[in-house]
Amino acid sequence: MQKLKLYTDSFFDELRQKEDPLADKAVLFLIQSPKHVSVINGWKMIPEAFPDDFPEELKDFFQFYLDKAQGADKNLLARAQAFFEKRGDLYLAMLGFYSLPYCYAFADGAEVLVRSNRIVDQIGERLGETSAFVMEIFKPGAFFESREAYLVCAKVRLIHAFSRFFIRRYAQDWDDSFGKPVNQEDMLGTNLAFSFIVLRGLTKMGFAPTERQQADVLCYWKWVGELMGIDVTFWPDTPKEAIELDRHIRKRHLKSSAAGKKLIRSLISFYEEAIPEPIIQTQVQGILRFFLGKEPADVLGLEKGISYSGDILGLMFTFLGWKNYGGQKGYSSIRRNLEKQQKERFGQVLKISLPELKRT
Repeated sequence: MQKLKLYTDSFFDELRQKEDPLADKAVLFLIQSPKHVSVINGWKMIPEAFPDDFPEELKDFFQFYLDKAQGADKNLLARAQAFFEKRGDLYLAMLGFYSLPYCYAFADGAEVLVRSNRIVDQIGERLGETSAFVMEIFKPGAFFESREAYLVCAKVRLIHAFSRFFIRRYAQDWDDSFGKPVNQEDMLGTNLAFSFIVLRGLTKMGFAPTERQQADVLCYWKWVGELMGIDVTFWPDTPKEAIELDRHIRKRHLKSSAAGKKLIRSLISFYEEAIPEPIIQTQVQGILRFFLGKEPADVLGLEKGISYSGDILGLMFTFLGWKNYGGQKGYSSIRRNLEKQQKERFGQVLKISLPELKRT
């Protein structure tokens, strides 16, 4: 429980004013040199040798990943990937029905999200890209046998830096009381939502991970978090510390906001239109309310409907997994199914790309 002494308002007030200098410096160069964005988007992985015209800002940024690759813990990474191999379909379901809406309930962080038109107006594509990110980082052998996941993490990190740049430059309605855009506290909270909150959702449905599995997933996201530019000094090492970190951030930021309600309305509308299963399509708000719990659900203005038990929802999602994958559920079949759905809906398999810029 070493981290508990760090979970104080004074420390977290400082985190709200901290960003990601390495990524921000790289993006300042990319804004001035859009051709390098196209170069990076054309990579399959981070090259061992950089192009001759690469500036120091980009070399420093990508060298960070080449250096980190030397310290990858194969055993730890493989254990967490094995957990995803077993529970990947439910993991993705929890991202959509618990993690993302949970983030919307934190008012100041939601102010960044709502300023991205793609999250509100192209939510299907945005959710697809989130799934692509998670599938890439949990690919068997990622980070130690194959290196594509380092580039994916680097791109997401740069996208966060682009968001900070454009909000600082163009969002005239940004209130300093929100903290810096995409600050360290909000990134820490999002990382927690993609890890510990998913584990909590599985537990709510009766699929409680073992203590070892919880610790493995938390360690995995510590690794990913560092690749995403998060100060992992504050990252929980144990499930008990994760509970306290979540409790501390909830106390600080869980509150009603127009931004959060706009985001959840967009998400609900997409689910009601896009999910082909009537059993889920007609009960989206009730399912969200079950996972979120009363206070976050009320903050987001979710309607009260049918009350669900975790056992029922566990059976429901298990049935859908069987329906989609039969007896072949695993990483490869989940990925094939996702890519098939994306091709049918969007005409292409979605991937993480930096925003292509036009110089004015």
